[in-house]
This record gives sequence, structure tokens and C-alpha cells, in this order.
Amino acid sequence: MKRVMLYDTTLRDGTQAEDISFLVNDKVRIAQQLDELGVHYIEGGWPGSNPKDISFFQEIKNVHLSHAKIAAFGSTRRAKSTPEDDNNIQTLVQAAPDVVTIFGKTWDFHVKEALRITLEENLEIIYDSLAYLKQHVPEVIYDAEHFFDGYKANPEYALKTLAAAEQAGVDCIVLCETNGGALPHEVGEIVEIVAQKIKTPIGIHAHNDSECAVANTLMAVEKGAVHVQGTINGFGERCGNANLCSIIPALQLKMGRKCVSEEQLRSLRVVSRQIYELANLVPNKHQPYVGNAAFAHKGGVHVSAIQRHPETYEHIRPELVGNATRVLVSDLSGRANILAKAQQFNINLDSKDPLTLEILEEIKEMENMGYQFEGAEASFELLMRKALGNMRHFFSVIGFRVIDTRLKEGDKPLSEATVKVKVSGRIEHTAAEGNGPVNALDNALRKALECFYPKLKEMRLFDYKVRVLPAGKGTASVTRVLIESGDLENRWGTVGVSDNIIDASYLALIDAFQYKLAKDSE
Repeated sequence: MKRVMLYDTTLRDGTQAEDISFLVNDKVRIAQQLDELGVHYIEGGWPGSNPKDISFFQEIKNVHLSHAKIAAFGSTRRAKSTPEDDNNIQTLVQAAPDVVTIFGKTWDFHVKEALRITLEENLEIIYDSLAYLKQHVPEVIYDAEHFFDGYKANPEYALKTLAAAEQAGVDCIVLCETNGGALPHEVGEIVEIVAQKIKTPIGIHAHNDSECAVANTLMAVEKGAVHVQGTINGFGERCGNANLCSIIPALQLKMGRKCVSEEQLRSLRVVSRQIYELANLVPNKHQPYVGNAAFAHKGGVHVSAIQRHPETYEHIRPELVGNATRVLVSDLSGRANILAKAQQFNINLDSKDPLTLEILEEIKEMENMGYQFEGAEASFELLMRKALGNMRHFFSVIGFRVIDTRLKEGDKPLSEATVKVKVSGRIEHTAAEGNGPVNALDNALRKALECFYPKLKEMRLFDYKVRVLPAGKGTASVTRVLIESGDLENRWGTVGVSDNIIDASYLALIDAFQYKLAKDSE
């Protein structure tokens, strides 16, 4: 069975997505991550379109890549010019990449309306551009733009454009589903026909406007494509490109098409998260294979089943792609959820222990009040430890006060918090200012506790979310606060619920400090 070659276009097509922009250094780092993942081709950008992409091709020459080839992207020559005097073609050659990929028109509608040339002239443009590049670049890939729409409109002409590329001697012809409107059965039928007509290796480039990009890609491989284009996390214009984070494991684990090594596949989730970070985007927790919720189980029946046989509710072992099974705790939970979480936290709990049922009932009562533990597993662990009586008492807060003051119109409000804490019989009374009441309270608690527990200086607050629960009470509604904290090694979530937003924040903050101290004392 033929090996499938992976072609990543995150650095070019991915950057056309709304809200995504990478610096040159970011693009270099991403290229290194893709190389480590085992991607065969990395499309770095269009050197003829902007200075940033030109800089990338200069910088990447100084970086050692294990095996990935760097591809530069561009278009065929303009009408009424030659490759020798076409600035786009010459810029591609001057960038000196390992591979050049150019696109050309295959849809007669585009040829007539966009280029405003004859169909025969378009065939000459395709052939001339590719033949010239084959003389100056080690490897040339042709992207047949709008191929599926073009084939459905005029199959004879669409195939002629591929024949022109084949005659020019290109190394791969990629069928582009540019508008993202084709369905898998259409893609499969057309790829199968092309594979019979064209001897050159075939690739697929799909967009996700109909939510079919991954399915269309897999179908194309099933029908003969040996080259797959896509982006990490499906980044791309409009609704995005085919998502390589879903395509790679599907090809390798479900279709038996070797793409990367087993070790590289296990790094898939890490690469996904790193690129989200560089894009300054929040990871999609529901993303297949690599998302936080991809192997998360909430219903008690599900949890009970996966404890016996994970295959009952998991389509693959999550460890194969660097993910992990997660058991969520909620009002849908049964004893199996509690036991699974206890095992995760190395807490010895038996199914027949009355405490198990006691914890379960307490969780359901708390969730009825508005608590949610899916994103606050640290609060849940503390709850269990307190119920078992093995939670060390590190400190107690005797009281706190938060004051917001605006001295005159136009000034920013000034927030000040005062706290009184007790640690081993000693009382510390202190105050601190902050950027808002919660930040002031956080600063005051740290100031009071760090003299007793210096390692709290390592702790940072990464995220703060407020949810007003639907109680129909307007400004008197119940508020849930979720806080994500972390130190040099770990991150954890805590939750607080109250009809007072400061109190809810206080409860979540206290759990965050308690969790840090508990972990450091183990």
C-alpha cells in the first residue's frame, strides 16, 4: 500500500483565516514543530506577495530540519508574458525552496470570466509555467484550483488542464476543492476517474465550507490520492482547511496508510496546542482526537463501561495521539465517576465505602446550586480529600474587605483589598491594591500568605471566567467563577459560586491556593 505524503499549509493557507497572523519567528518555530511531527512538505508562504514571507524563506535556510521539505507557493505566469519575465515566477525561483507549488485555473468559467482569455491560452499558461519551473527547481507541485467545480461544469476541459501539467513533467498534481462545496461521494467518483486518466501522482486539497474537508480528503485517498494537503487545527480562510490533526490519525490508525512514526503520532496533541498558542487562540476543547473533551466521559453508564473496556465508548486509545481519557463529574455522575476520579488523584476509595455515596450526593447538591466541576478538577480533588479527612489545614481566612473607589469623573476606579489570615496560630493582617477587586483580593491574599509559604510566588492566575447563572434575578443572579491557575509544572482549575461575584471569586481563589500548597506538601 502506497505511503501518503503530508503537505502542511498552515503557514500560508492557515494564515488567511480571520484572527490569525504569525510573525516570522512564529513561522520558523511552527516549521520546526511540523518537521518533528513528521510532515513531509511545509508550505512557507507566497514569497511574491509580502516581505514577511520573503524573510521566512531566508530565515528557514539557517534552520536544520530533519526531513521536511520547504515549499514556496505562487501562481502560473500572467497572460501575455513569459515565465522569464514574470515577476511571480522569478520570485519563486529566487526564494530557492526545496519545492515550488503553483496553482492554475481548471474551471472554464474562471478562465473566461476571471482571466478573460481563451481556454487554449490557459492550457499554454499552465504548461509554460510548470515546464520552466521544472528546469529551475528540484520539485514542482501543481495545484489544480477549483478542480471539482470545473470538472462538474466541463469535465473534458478540466482533464485537459491536468494533461497540460502532466506533459510539463510535474511531480504531483493536486486536485483542489477550493470552494468547499463538494460532498464525499462526488469527490470519490471524480478522483477515481482522474486516477485512471493521469499517471502523475495525485493529491487532494479540501476546504471545510460544507463540514466535509476531512471526509473528502479520506475519500480521495481511498480512491487513489497519495498526497494530502491541510492545516493544523483546520486553520484557513472562511470555514477553514482540511484538519491534519484529524486526517493523520484517521489515515494511520483507521485506514492503514503510514504517514508518521508511532512516536511522532503521540506528539500530535502537543503540536496542536503549541500552534494554538502561537496563533493566540483558545484551543477547541471539542476538537476530535486532540481536544480536551475528545475522550471525556460524563454519564455514569459510560464511565462504568470504559472502566471495564475503554473500547465501549472510545474509538481509539487516546494515548496514541498524545491525549488521555478524562472522567467528568456532574449531576449525571454515578459511583464509577467518583471511583475513577479517586484513582486519578491517587485517593484510596472503595465502591462500597459510604463516603463514595456521600461525595456523590454532595456533588449533585452543589451542582444544583450552580457548581460545575468539569473545568475545576482541583476543587473536586480538594472536596474529596476533605470528605476523607486527609486534607491538611494550611490557613484560614478570618475576614476580608474589598473597596472600589472612583475619586472623580473620568478617573479609573481604584481597588483595594484587606485580608486577615491565620496560619499556625499566627495572624497576618495586610492590604493590597489591584487592577479590579478580584485582582486586589488575589494580591492581598498572596501578600499575607507568601511569608508563610514562599512557593506561592511560583503561582500565577492564567484565566478568569465569570458566568451569570440563569435564575431570572437580573443583577441579583447567582454567579459562577472559574479560575485557571498554574506554576512552573502544572495548571489547575478551581470554582466558586455565590450570589456575590467577589465572594464567588474568593472561593475559587482560596481553592487555588489550597491546591498549590497541598501539591507542594506531597
